Amino acid sequence: MELEALRELLREELQGAGLGEAVPLGRRWQGGTLVLRPADPALQAKEIPIDSFFRKVVSLRDRLRVIEQKVNAQAELGDVVKLEVQQAITRAYGSLTSFNVLFADSGDHFVGSGGAQG
Repeated sequence: MELEALRELLREELQGAGLGEAVPLGRRWQGGTLVLRPADPALQAKEIPIDSFFRKVVSLRDRLRVIEQKVNAQAELGDVVKLEVQQAITRAYGSLTSFNVLFADSGDHFVGSGGAQG
């Protein structure tokens, strides 16, 4: 019971911050499978439902946004430190742009230093 109450509280907090909302997976990927195949054919491949993988990608994006908001809200941090952390977060978004193909809505995409984060 306590764990479910904590999950609900976290859901409410994320949604209150504009995060954790249902982000749709692109239609062509729904029900699909991500296959990780090792170079060695003697080793077994790993199959992961794309829906599960996508939820993890969205969760990572949401956590980066929470970190970004918390850093920006810290009055004790100087502007230089905030800028450095913001740049690191932007580079992290840029590293994740390969996963944008999974999103149904381009407004949900990761955006690196080449564009504005939405």
